[in-house]
Amino acid sequence: MGRWICRLCSRVADLLMLLLVLALSCNPSTAATASPSAPHVKSSYSFGRTFLGLDKCNACIGTSICKKFFKEEIRFDTWLSSHLKLPPSYLLSYSGNYTDDAKSWRLVDITRLTSKYRHDRADKRICTSLMKTKTCSLERALRHTHRFQKWLRAKRLTPDLVQGLSSPMLRCPSQRLLDRIVRRYAEVPDAGSIYMDHLTDRDKLRLLYTLSVNSHPILLQIFPDVEGWPFPRYLGSCGRLVVSASTQPLRDFYDSAPEVAADLALQLLAVLSSLGNNDLNYFFYFTHVDAGTFGVFSNGHLFIRDASTLGIIDKEEGSQLTDGQQEYKDIFSCLTVDCQSAFVSCNSISEKHSLIMVCQELLPKLLKGKFLQPVQEKIDSFLQHCADGLTNDQGVNEAVAKLAQLLKPLRSCDSRFAYRYPDCKYSDKY
Repeated sequence: MGRWICRLCSRVADLLMLLLVLALSCNPSTAATASPSAPHVKSSYSFGRTFLGLDKCNACIGTSICKKFFKEEIRFDTWLSSHLKLPPSYLLSYSGNYTDDAKSWRLVDITRLTSKYRHDRADKRICTSLMKTKTCSLERALRHTHRFQKWLRAKRLTPDLVQGLSSPMLRCPSQRLLDRIVRRYAEVPDAGSIYMDHLTDRDKLRLLYTLSVNSHPILLQIFPDVEGWPFPRYLGSCGRLVVSASTQPLRDFYDSAPEVAADLALQLLAVLSSLGNNDLNYFFYFTHVDAGTFGVFSNGHLFIRDASTLGIIDKEEGSQLTDGQQEYKDIFSCLTVDCQSAFVSCNSISEKHSLIMVCQELLPKLLKGKFLQPVQEKIDSFLQHCADGLTNDQGVNEAVAKLAQLLKPLRSCDSRFAYRYPDCKYSDKY
């Protein structure tokens, strides 16, 4: 009898336990407190070294921001969708998102120094011309060149080490400019020295490769926005991708309201003036401008979005290369351009050079048909006088000054122009 009662009690206990478990499973809040939740399975993003260009290092730009990519603290816009796919690798630039705390995100531009097609062509050219094969180790091939061997032995970056490179920034180099490059090269720990002792062989190859392909990221590093230069902030590089603060290209503002167009035109003229006259006595000039050369931040501030076509002449030291030295050519001279292209003489660059190009290519598209007569007619006339400056140098500065004077009262002071609002309410400057 006792055994039967024990078995009955045991079965009742089991039944009660089963009912308790069922009750807990039906109540989510109770279940959550009774047992630990299952670990969250994080989606993984497929990041190929080829997409970033890391498979080509050290014939690449750098690796300073790679951790941000792999920790998903830099995301392409497409990553915010449910598909989480990387964008096509053949694009030249991408819109992305950047975070330091995984909570607040800001827009960034992720760009290649040149198209993947041109990169691939350059890689093949290196192998076929230096190693006589279709494929090779790019680093090994470039390390054996005469130019790079000179870089390895050099204590200081001197004009002869950059002679013949296609970058406009280096067509008229001064020692002062080259020292600034070494001292502010952001892909290495900051040494603050003009000597290259703190650069490893790998660092020297990356710097030389970047200068050979496109000097845009170097300009962003040596003339930073925090010092007042009109460039977006350089955030870092990974393989052959560069990350910088995001700007919207000027072409997107061609259909903007008259007061916005007037404001951007005045900013554009001010940027060109600062490039010709600045405290460091460098004269910046453009070899080419288009609708993507300039960009606008979300606060309405205009910056140089693409610095790849900027040349620099040192007003203090002048160029330390003769035209004969400029014509020197090797594999580094031909990575992204035709080796047969001729260099522009440093002495042939006019101070009005960039101003005339902007009056020809950009300002007419930005200001066309925006204003009532007779204001529009006067604007068109001043732009024509400026654009004709290549054949008639007289009156360019006068035409631009009159244009600026005409545009100033046409812009407005409101929150759309956050970069100068509400200061414009209390200052005659605006």
